[in-house]
Formats: sequence, C-alpha cells, structure tokens
Amino acid sequence: MMVAYSFQKRFAPQILAGTKRQTIRLPRKRHARPGEKLQLFTGMRTRHCMKIIPDPFCTVVLPISIRLSARSIVEVEIGTWSSGRWTQVADLDKFARQDGFSDIADMSGFWARAHGDVEYFNGALICWYPDESAEATA
Repeated sequence: MMVAYSFQKRFAPQILAGTKRQTIRLPRKRHARPGEKLQLFTGMRTRHCMKIIPDPFCTVVLPISIRLSARSIVEVEIGTWSSGRWTQVADLDKFARQDGFSDIADMSGFWARAHGDVEYFNGALICWYPDESAEATA
C-alpha cells in the first residue's frame, strides 16, 4: 500500500533539495509504515496536483507532541510506539529547518495560522529517504 501526503507549494523546493525529509501530521486511520513508499504532492485533489519527487521510502513514523505558549512553539517531544518513552528536541531551530522552515519562529507562525490557539498538538512524525533508483532513472 502507498500513502499519499499533500504539501503546500512553499515546501516543494526543500523536498526537491532533500533538506525536508519529514512531515508532521494529525493522527489518521493509517499513516505510512516504515519500508513503504510514499507519494508526495502539492495541490492534491485539485487540477493543479503535481508529484514533487519520485516516491520515497518511509523510514520511521513516531508520535510527536508539540507544546505552544502564546502561539509560539516552546517544546517538541518525539516518542516511540513500543517503549512509550519521549525525548525532548534540544535544538528547536534545527528541528524547524528539518521540517522546511527557516527557524522555530517561522514554524511557530505557520502553526499559529494553521492550528489557531492550541496549547498542544499531538500527531505523527513521518520521515522518508529518496528512492535512489528512481533518481538514477529520472
């Protein structure tokens, strides 16, 4: 099975460059599983739908918790499904850059616009690596 994810156009250049290899999503019935291929699009379910890169492989899916205060991200914790342990992200700016933002302030602004006045966000962190064989044939 292949799972598709849609991204805003602003993230396509980072995905193409390989600097964004993760996405944070709300819980849903079924996210990708490690080893499965993903489909990454912009404009999904519109006539402007475009695949961003050849289908990458999912490497990991982990629970993530983001805490906001005054519409700013102040804490990110990543868990494991099996042990129930959580690890706090030490460098929020680095984490934000890995997710396609310039820094944590940029990511905080995006989250405030997308999710409103929430104090906590709980979801899934989905990571991938490119399909090297697809790049070789592209």
